[in-house]
Amino acid sequence: MSQYKWECLDVTVTAYNSLSYQTNSQPNITAFGDTLSPNLKCIAVSRDLLKLGLTYNTPVVIEGLEGIYLVKDKMHRRWRKRIDIYMGKDVKKAKQWGRQKLTINYQVKRDSLDIKKASN
Repeated sequence: MSQYKWECLDVTVTAYNSLSYQTNSQPNITAFGDTLSPNLKCIAVSRDLLKLGLTYNTPVVIEGLEGIYLVKDKMHRRWRKRIDIYMGKDVKKAKQWGRQKLTINYQVKRDSLDIKKASN
């Protein structure tokens, strides 16, 4: 039995770029301290999602997109139930993405009760 399980959640999905007018004076540095590079598959999450297990480096699958994205950044406190896909410096691509309501799946560690139930 795996120590991890996948959870499902409907969220609003937007996109962002590493440009100071969208972030801050250090647009390539995330709130967790990682350095962003244009081809990195990562997301920022609204802070309410941290409590649901979408913490630093959590693997996330986004409906309609290929691959696994990692949580590397946190959004401003005003946002709720939202993720932001990192799109390097391609502002046109981010604007084309717009705002969408999608389902994400993310991996969280099972607690000891989950593991015990599954082994019985």
